[in-house]
Amino acid sequence: MDIAEFEDLIDRLGDDPSRWPDDQRREAERLVATSAEAQRLLADAKAVREALAAPPVRAPAGLADRIVTAARQAQVEPQGSPEGEADQPAAAKVFAR
Repeated sequence: MDIAEFEDLIDRLGDDPSRWPDDQRREAERLVATSAEAQRLLADAKAVREALAAPPVRAPAGLADRIVTAARQAQVEPQGSPEGEADQPAAAKVFAR
Protein backbone atom coordinates (compact mmCIF):
# COMPACT_ATOMS: atom_id res chain seq x y z
CA MET A 1 0.00 0.00 0.00
CA ASP A 2 1.28 3.46 -0.86
CA ILE A 3 0.40 6.81 0.69
CA ALA A 4 -2.30 7.60 -1.89
CA GLU A 5 -4.04 4.27 -1.24
CA PHE A 6 -3.75 4.79 2.50
CA GLU A 7 -5.22 8.27 2.25
CA ASP A 8 -8.09 6.90 0.16
CA LEU A 9 -8.68 4.19 2.77
CA ILE A 10 -8.98 6.62 5.66
CA ASP A 11 -11.04 9.04 3.55
CA ARG A 12 -13.54 6.26 2.80
CA LEU A 13 -13.55 4.28 6.04
CA GLY A 14 -12.19 6.61 8.69
CA ASP A 15 -9.31 6.38 11.12
CA ASP A 16 -10.49 3.28 13.03
CA PRO A 17 -8.52 0.24 11.79
CA SER A 18 -11.28 -2.12 12.95
CA ARG A 19 -13.45 -0.71 10.13
CA TRP A 20 -10.87 -1.49 7.45
CA PRO A 21 -10.93 -4.77 5.48
CA ASP A 22 -8.44 -7.27 6.94
CA ASP A 23 -6.06 -7.33 3.97
CA GLN A 24 -5.97 -3.53 3.74
CA ARG A 25 -5.66 -3.17 7.51
CA ARG A 26 -2.50 -5.27 7.61
CA GLU A 27 -0.95 -3.28 4.76
CA ALA A 28 -2.02 0.03 6.30
CA GLU A 29 -0.62 -0.89 9.70
CA ARG A 30 2.73 -1.77 8.10
CA LEU A 31 2.73 1.56 6.27
CA VAL A 32 1.90 3.51 9.44
CA ALA A 33 4.71 1.71 11.28
CA THR A 34 7.28 2.89 8.72
CA SER A 35 5.96 6.16 7.27
CA ALA A 36 5.86 9.52 9.03
CA GLU A 37 3.48 10.81 6.36
CA ALA A 38 1.05 7.93 6.98
CA GLN A 39 1.26 8.61 10.73
CA ARG A 40 0.46 12.28 10.08
CA LEU A 41 -2.49 11.40 7.83
CA LEU A 42 -3.87 9.05 10.46
CA ALA A 43 -3.42 11.65 13.22
CA ASP A 44 -5.13 14.28 11.05
CA ALA A 45 -8.07 11.94 10.39
CA LYS A 46 -8.42 11.29 14.13
CA ALA A 47 -8.31 15.02 14.86
CA VAL A 48 -11.06 15.69 12.31
CA ARG A 49 -13.24 12.91 13.74
CA GLU A 50 -12.77 14.22 17.28
CA ALA A 51 -13.51 17.79 16.22
CA LEU A 52 -16.71 16.71 14.49
CA ALA A 53 -17.76 14.65 17.51
CA ALA A 54 -17.17 17.52 19.96
CA PRO A 55 -20.21 19.29 21.33
CA PRO A 56 -21.04 22.52 19.54
CA VAL A 57 -19.66 25.75 20.93
CA ARG A 58 -22.44 27.79 22.46
CA ALA A 59 -22.54 31.52 21.94
CA PRO A 60 -22.55 33.62 25.10
CA ALA A 61 -25.97 34.70 26.29
CA GLY A 62 -27.12 37.85 24.55
CA LEU A 63 -24.53 37.74 21.77
CA ALA A 64 -27.08 37.85 18.96
CA ASP A 65 -28.83 40.81 20.57
CA ARG A 66 -25.52 42.67 20.96
CA ILE A 67 -24.70 42.06 17.29
CA VAL A 68 -28.08 43.37 16.15
CA THR A 69 -27.76 46.40 18.44
CA ALA A 70 -24.28 47.14 17.10
CA ALA A 71 -25.51 46.89 13.52
CA ARG A 72 -28.36 49.28 14.21
CA GLN A 73 -26.06 51.73 16.00
CA ALA A 74 -23.59 51.62 13.12
CA GLN A 75 -26.37 52.87 10.84
CA VAL A 76 -27.38 55.68 13.22
CA GLU A 77 -24.19 56.92 14.95
CA PRO A 78 -22.03 59.44 13.13
CA GLN A 79 -18.32 58.71 12.82
CA GLY A 80 -16.35 60.10 15.74
CA SER A 81 -18.68 59.71 18.72
CA PRO A 82 -17.98 61.99 21.70
CA GLU A 83 -16.92 59.03 23.88
CA GLY A 84 -13.55 58.95 22.10
CA GLU A 85 -14.39 55.74 20.29
CA ALA A 86 -14.14 57.24 16.82
CA ASP A 87 -11.72 54.64 15.55
CA GLN A 88 -13.73 51.64 16.75
CA PRO A 89 -16.50 50.07 14.71
CA ALA A 90 -19.85 49.88 16.49
CA ALA A 91 -19.49 46.11 16.92
CA ALA A 92 -16.21 46.58 18.78
CA LYS A 93 -17.93 48.99 21.16
CA VAL A 94 -20.65 46.45 21.93
CA PHE A 95 -18.22 43.59 22.52
CA ALA A 96 -16.05 45.74 24.78
CA ARG A 97 -18.93 46.10 27.23
